[in-house]
Amino acid sequence: MEYLGAHWEWVLVLLCLAFLVAGFVDSIAGGGGFISTPCLLLAGIPPHLALGTNKFIVIFGTAAASLNFILHKKVLWNIVLLGIVCSSLGAYFGSRVVLNTQEGLLKTFILIILPLAALIALIPRKFHSGKNTFSFKETFLTAPILCLIVGFYDGYFGPGTGSFLILGFYMVLKMDLLYASGSAKVINLASGIGSFAAFLMSGHVLYVLGIPLIICNMLGGYLGSRLALQRGAKTIRIMVIFVFVLMFVSLIMQYRKDLYATMSVFFSF
Repeated sequence: MEYLGAHWEWVLVLLCLAFLVAGFVDSIAGGGGFISTPCLLLAGIPPHLALGTNKFIVIFGTAAASLNFILHKKVLWNIVLLGIVCSSLGAYFGSRVVLNTQEGLLKTFILIILPLAALIALIPRKFHSGKNTFSFKETFLTAPILCLIVGFYDGYFGPGTGSFLILGFYMVLKMDLLYASGSAKVINLASGIGSFAAFLMSGHVLYVLGIPLIICNMLGGYLGSRLALQRGAKTIRIMVIFVFVLMFVSLIMQYRKDLYATMSVFFSF
């Protein structure tokens, strides 16, 4: 708990509450990663350790959601089987790249990637029914490339990966939204495991901190899924955006020295 400071007990309590909320909102409207990752960073945990620990935590919630979709037969295995391989490989190499990124530069990347990812993942969209059968090209070329790219993003950073997969399946493959959600969860689990493997081998995971946060995150997901709000998703999404903006501004204040230093080097060219 050395990274949490002298009053680590209170910081841990706040992190537990944050991951409870993240699991709750993620199960209803998505976007939980835009709460959990900034929280770890704001707690004073270095970026590499924060990303690795967050990956360790969220794969359990993703596994539970994946199992639910599998049991209800909402997974298109003809797309998912090859997608699992590509997403896990992409995530592993994405994590290897981020582990070799200097901490100051990584902080700047986080401040750039976070708002862009949130903008894409959290903006409401209108959906219509799609298809469940795909051509040879879509199955063995389009879908694997899509999974590889999104998997790399998941390994390098992570928040919004599930939303990006769903949007990719829906917009590129014209997949039915429900099956897109189920298939995306399973592939997201594979990319999470691939990414976690890279952080595990490099020793960038805080297990002592991760275990209580896993319990809170899964509890939040359970409570959110039990409520099954039909009209609350929009309200929850607004709350996610509001919390995210507050955290993002706080991160800018915390990382401003690294941001200024990186930008100065960039503009010096």
